[in-house]
Amino acid sequence: MNEPLILTCAITGAETTRERQPALPITPVEQAIAAEEAVRAGASVIHLHVREDDGRPSQRLERFEESIRAIKARVPDVIIQISTGGAVGEPIENRARPLQLKPEMASLNVGTMNFGDDVFWNHPKEVRALAKKMSDAGVKPELEIYEAGMLEQVFRLKKEGVLEDPLNVQFVLGVPGGMSGDLRNLMHLVSLLPSGIHWGVAGIGRYQLPLALHAVILGGHVRVGLEDNIFYHKGVLAKSNAELVARVARVAGEVGRPVASCAEARAILGIRN
Repeated sequence: MNEPLILTCAITGAETTRERQPALPITPVEQAIAAEEAVRAGASVIHLHVREDDGRPSQRLERFEESIRAIKARVPDVIIQISTGGAVGEPIENRARPLQLKPEMASLNVGTMNFGDDVFWNHPKEVRALAKKMSDAGVKPELEIYEAGMLEQVFRLKKEGVLEDPLNVQFVLGVPGGMSGDLRNLMHLVSLLPSGIHWGVAGIGRYQLPLALHAVILGGHVRVGLEDNIFYHKGVLAKSNAELVARVARVAGEVGRPVASCAEARAILGIRN
């Protein structure tokens, strides 16, 4: 509870559609506006997927560059965390392409899993290669954990020297094929962590709010956004990404936990400037 709360906003994702959520930002300009609003609401990290103008998920380097430039023009201090997960089924060489831009952070998925009706493929050799690319580029990895076996893999990679301290893990709970967002799953995963590891949680769909509230109290960090959840209340669409961020920031204020600034988030995560 003493450590400032890092709020990450996953503004777009690769699966949510404009048809299901009209407020979804798609173009670089829309993403920049959404990022600025989220930062004003309390976010210090923007988790970034990009889309083509027609809404298709994209891993084009030029598109990432356009969105990053547009976001930084509006909120220069924000930490941009690019996704190397892409859309399910995207070859890992395409998923790795945006690392050429040397962002401050990137997501690193450490295991293969069923993902709804698809398979999210992350071969151990490719995970190690991707981790090395991040290290060589000075990019801080966020380790995406969908079930307990992936956390054990993180420990193995740390022992091998593939991953460097301080580790930053993100529990992504509620994806069909991974662990659900049952609170007992979060408590189990947190109980497995040795001291010195920073952790956060991204609850998918209806799990977003309850897991966020518990993470605030337990001393973890939180990811929210339209990538993970399109609703504010059951059956009520969120008006924006910022609305989801602001709700968690208000809760943190009520329990006396400060929300991290971008500079504080960099210090906590050990991001190399």
